[in-house]
Amino acid sequence: MSDIVRASVADRVALLEMRRPPNNFFDEALLTELADALLALDDEKDVTSVVLCSQGKHFCAGADLRGMGEAGIRRVYRQAFRLFSGRKPVVAAVQGGAIGGGLGLAMSADFRIAAPAARLTANFARLGFHQGFALSATLPRAVGPQRAQELLYTGRSVDGQEAVAMGLCDAVADDPREAAIEFATRIAAAAPLSVPSIRATLRRSLVSEVSAALDCEAAAQAALLETADFAEGVAASIAKRPPQFVGS
Repeated sequence: MSDIVRASVADRVALLEMRRPPNNFFDEALLTELADALLALDDEKDVTSVVLCSQGKHFCAGADLRGMGEAGIRRVYRQAFRLFSGRKPVVAAVQGGAIGGGLGLAMSADFRIAAPAARLTANFARLGFHQGFALSATLPRAVGPQRAQELLYTGRSVDGQEAVAMGLCDAVADDPREAAIEFATRIAAAAPLSVPSIRATLRRSLVSEVSAALDCEAAAQAALLETADFAEGVAASIAKRPPQFVGS
């Protein structure tokens, strides 16, 4: 593996780790390596489940889209789609922030274990931007359409406890990586041919929805990249001040 993605296997559980601490911002290169590593596990007979985790303070603080237009965003999302197309169940261990596209990455997993102080947010509207990474499809499935609207319109953050209460995460743990490994180990105790077959059936419609969502999201994001509001949203986020949007 490379310096930015590492994989290891123990007791039929693969540990797939992003290594861009402290924030683990993703770009096309990181998602490509992550997807390559995840899909390679489909052919590993000694792997039944996967833990997706990261090194550093945050699980993933979002995307690095600097200098990208619509074509670049679509390249990134082609790799994002690949993360939904693997055959093995994935448990994400979320420490620190899962922010924007980082939340989208966490939602590509089947399950999420969060630290109590984790911060999960689809903060796109606070940046003058549009949601991405298929959150248009995955977020309503997890928390329901009404709650998904609230989270997307306000861009507010939820901690680990609230995330579990609303269905955004499946459990909260002081050590989410250890808890995710325990969770994945329970999955790995099941029949290794049954699990991917069951998963394929359960996620069939999701994969179709994700493909359509990524296409729409890429176009919507590209349309907002050059707006004054997006520039203001990014500047306000960096300066840690409230944004002053003008609608242009």
